[in-house]
Parts: sequence; structure tokens; C-alpha cells
Amino acid sequence: MNERIPVTSALDEEVARAELYGLLARLWYAAPDAELLEAFQVAPTEAPAAGAFLEEPWRQLVGMARGTGLAEARAEYDALFGGIGKPEVYLFGSHYLSGFLNDKPLAQLRNDLDRLGLAREESVSESEDHVACLFEVMRYLIAGDDVEVANLTQQKVFFSTHLQAWLPAMCEAVSVHPRARFYAALAGLTRAFSEVESQGFDMSH
Repeated sequence: MNERIPVTSALDEEVARAELYGLLARLWYAAPDAELLEAFQVAPTEAPAAGAFLEEPWRQLVGMARGTGLAEARAEYDALFGGIGKPEVYLFGSHYLSGFLNDKPLAQLRNDLDRLGLAREESVSESEDHVACLFEVMRYLIAGDDVEVANLTQQKVFFSTHLQAWLPAMCEAVSVHPRARFYAALAGLTRAFSEVESQGFDMSH
């Protein structure tokens, strides 16, 4: 995943949404690499999408990224989400929705992905309900070329079914973890962005 830091004007809000989903997916999937940390050094501190509400959490993430080294970022990711067996914080929707991994919510998700014509890449080891995989689907539903699939209705249904109910709990679990610094800032931005998305979908009746 080769993500750019989203830079945009208000004119291109859909592109900004897609790019922000892409950036969030990349950062939740793995610790930032040198290239991405370098991009944060020169990233604008204005929020990339949805204006004022994201301004402060975006600024905090950029500031935190500028003060985080490569090894430090990797160690934090591993401490929070890695390790053998039970991670400190789960990044899988099923855990929050049902208390178990690979449970009914994952089966429903796979059915919905199948209906959308989306399949997990062979190279991805995580199950489809990993937050990064879900954000990638949202990016596709915003930016994809197939208007039968990539449209506002599908975005709204997918977000409300597979993300909205548990994303705040995941962000909270990360935010309060004593080892979280960079990822606490990322959780803050993720939560704010999900609130913006929820409000946007509510207004699009």
C-alpha cells in the first residue's frame, strides 16, 4: 500500500475522503515506513477533508508523526497490535461486535463483499474484518470506477453495517492504552473522521 498524505481543496471532497480512508488503512495495517514518516514531515497541518472538525486531530497526528522515529513507530505497533496470541488491542470488527474473532459478523461481511464483487488479496493475512481492510473497501466504494458498486448508497450501507457500531470502541481502546502515542493520535483522527462520515450519511437520506 503506497499512500500519499491527502492534500486537497474543498472542490474535491470525494477524492479527499478516499485518500483519507487510504491513509488510515495503511497506518492501521502496519507501522509507518520511512517514506510515510518522511511525508508527514512536509504534510500540511490543515485537515485534508471535511474542514474544521478534523483540523485538530489531523494536526495532532502530524505533530506526533514528526516526533516519532521509525523504530519507535514499529515498536509501538507491535506492542499494541502484534505479539503471539492475544494482542493488547484488537483491530477486528468481529471482536467488538460479538466478542469472538471469525464469528457471524465476519460471515455477513464476506457475503457482502462477495455481493460487491470484492475478494481479499492472497497476500493479505488478516481476515476481512480488520479495520484496514474495511477502510480499503470504503476507499473503493468512494473512488472505484464501477458506479453500480462505487456509489453513496453502497458506502452508507457498508459503513453502517460493518464499521459504525464498533469503530468508536476500538479507537477508545487504543486511546487509553498506556503504550499508545502515535496510535493514540491516529485513533483520535479515526474517531473524528468516522463521526464526520456518520453525520454525512445521516444527512444524505
